[in-house]
Amino acid sequence: MPSIASLEKLISLVEGGNSLEALRQCYAQDACMQENNLPPRAGLSALLAFEEKALAAVQSVHVQPGSRFFISGDQSIIHWVIDISYRDGRQVRLDELAQQTWQGEKIVFERFYYDPAALT
Repeated sequence: MPSIASLEKLISLVEGGNSLEALRQCYAQDACMQENNLPPRAGLSALLAFEEKALAAVQSVHVQPGSRFFISGDQSIIHWVIDISYRDGRQVRLDELAQQTWQGEKIVFERFYYDPAALT
């Protein structure tokens, strides 16, 4: 079960624009991550590579401060609102829920729920 401090650290890193550091500090080496109903990505190196590629396609990412969270046992849910400016000029607001499963103080599984139409 994670401490509230671990969850607050994750939120602080992501809201501060440090998603890669959040992955390094808060996710287990064998963590898996899944977007909606897509197949999950497995392993911290794959998660970092995916995030680096995603960040390369954007001009800026701004996570709205004040993200709300819920924690119960080894499960947590964070409500993120993310404004993304792509290099091609598109502007996207992604309103998502992220559900995490923790093992101790590290995330071992995370699944994102959002309207995929928001990305088009």
